[in-house]
Amino acid sequence: MAESVFVRLVSEAGLDGAFEVESAGVGPWHVGEAPDPRASQTARAHGIALDTVAQQIQARDFGRLDHIIALDGEVASALRRLAPSPADQAKVRLLREFDPQAGAARDLDVPDPYYAGPDGFEIAYQMIERSARRLLETLRPANGAA
Repeated sequence: MAESVFVRLVSEAGLDGAFEVESAGVGPWHVGEAPDPRASQTARAHGIALDTVAQQIQARDFGRLDHIIALDGEVASALRRLAPSPADQAKVRLLREFDPQAGAARDLDVPDPYYAGPDGFEIAYQMIERSARRLLETLRPANGAA
């Protein structure tokens, strides 16, 4: 969901072409699979189509990426272990670092909605969407154009 939400926000901001956005997991568990139907249903309810296929990030990917955004601390740690250099490790950030509602406790994980019940995907979507908005504001080119 995070990839598709960010792509939509980029498009709405008139910044198509300013960013290359893709998502990947840290493990091979779902490589080649479509998104979870509950994620697709939640995204559709917000006017977003999930048309991605799961892939796995590789150490070589760090060289072509400027920012690597993780949805939880466990994934961020795995990404930092995979990173080929300290500079690549520094590219890894948590999406909710940008969430204006992260709170004083700074719980920065987007909870995995897979086992979270019927509202889990909507809760995750809301966290992703507001965090992605702030991320885009942070990364937006200074002149507002691509």
